[in-house]
Amino acid sequence: MSFLKQIFTWWHRQTVGTFIYTALNGKFVDSDEFGNKYYSSSKGKRWVIYKNITESTKIPPEWHAWIHFMKTNKPSKETKKFSWQKKHRENLTGTKDAHKPDGSLIKDSKKDMKKYESWTP
Repeated sequence: MSFLKQIFTWWHRQTVGTFIYTALNGKFVDSDEFGNKYYSSSKGKRWVIYKNITESTKIPPEWHAWIHFMKTNKPSKETKKFSWQKKHRENLTGTKDAHKPDGSLIKDSKKDMKKYESWTP
């Protein structure tokens, strides 16, 4: 089933063209903590093959900098993380885990919003 998804859908991992190009020209660079695999070619092209569904927000910041040529060297596994840094998460908009601030219409518990009075001179 995975093979058929790969042939007939572009949003599942990679297209047939990307598969062939990766097989012929791709040099495996490394993978990230989410299972995405990063490749480069001898001509300097860089690309990613996602683990499951193609979603660009699944790329961590270190790899984002590498894939967009902001850094020449691949990210190190021993990158220093500060205590205040959170683990990278993909964009959760449209999911049950999306951010819902107080006063939002889709928040489960409604905040008691204070009515305001308009200013009069």
